[in-house]
Amino acid sequence: MSLITRLQTAALVATLCASAHAAWPDKPIKLIVTFAPGGASDIVARTIAEPLGQKLGQPVVVDNRPGAGGSVGGLATVQAPADGYTLMMANSTPLSIGPFVLDRQPYDPVKQFTHVFYAGSAPVLFMASPKAGINSLADLAKQATSKDGISFGSGGPASIGHISGEFFKALAKGNMQHVAYKGGAPMTTDLLGGQIPVGIDVITAFVPLVKGGQVKGLAVTSAGRSPLLPEVPTTAEAGYPKLRVDNYFGVSGPAGLPKEVTDRLYAALAEVLTQPAVLKKLEDLGIVYHKMTQAEYAALVASQISEWAPIIKASGAKL
Repeated sequence: MSLITRLQTAALVATLCASAHAAWPDKPIKLIVTFAPGGASDIVARTIAEPLGQKLGQPVVVDNRPGAGGSVGGLATVQAPADGYTLMMANSTPLSIGPFVLDRQPYDPVKQFTHVFYAGSAPVLFMASPKAGINSLADLAKQATSKDGISFGSGGPASIGHISGEFFKALAKGNMQHVAYKGGAPMTTDLLGGQIPVGIDVITAFVPLVKGGQVKGLAVTSAGRSPLLPEVPTTAEAGYPKLRVDNYFGVSGPAGLPKEVTDRLYAALAEVLTQPAVLKKLEDLGIVYHKMTQAEYAALVASQISEWAPIIKASGAKL
């Protein structure tokens, strides 16, 4: 084969590859959710799936893959072809917690993903039973540093509530015993009944309980106050500026997604997140959205992993 022929062949292959990328998508896209149906991640995924599919011209199908702290869905994502047809509804659990509480880390949440789009974050809420006599983070710290210490409940071992409690425990240098429940619902039942003095979980399900006076909101872990509970201070306002926990949501895919795919996906999602109905649904979940570049989103993922790694290790959390 002559040099000219080889060059012509290479040019043809490059053209065909470019055309293939430009044609994306030409079949349905799978959006993996790392939790069972009905949770916040599932609701966010289903909120964006239909309008995203309309923007891209192909259906976006939600595929629930729960288990192992989100690592089942995370592993399915990194093992998928990097062609843009398998994506993941990313959040803090499968990226910042789950992989680090298993006996063997199943994937690298930085190197084995392409983190495409940030869709907002919801804070964690520190709350107390009215029977506990705890009305602030200062009260909680005082009790934690007392001789008897204090217990706190979360939705389960290695949950974001568990890790947030361990974070506070380290900052307050206190004695706090974690009580792991099998989900947020049984933890809520014991919190309402006073069997557990303090509960820590994502804000979403607890807004009506705080508004109704059934539990006392102590602080939210976001940079600003939650619009759902504007009377509850932030952890920074309560004297703990380092206690910042963003339970973020985003769209990620396997490492090596073509730039043409990520650019189109990012642009389509950016348009979806301007739709009033979508933003309203997110706000109702306590999720605050602000625009991030793809690089900023990837940096958020990496920085949270780095910040939480020593806390997770110190907690001894295992799945």
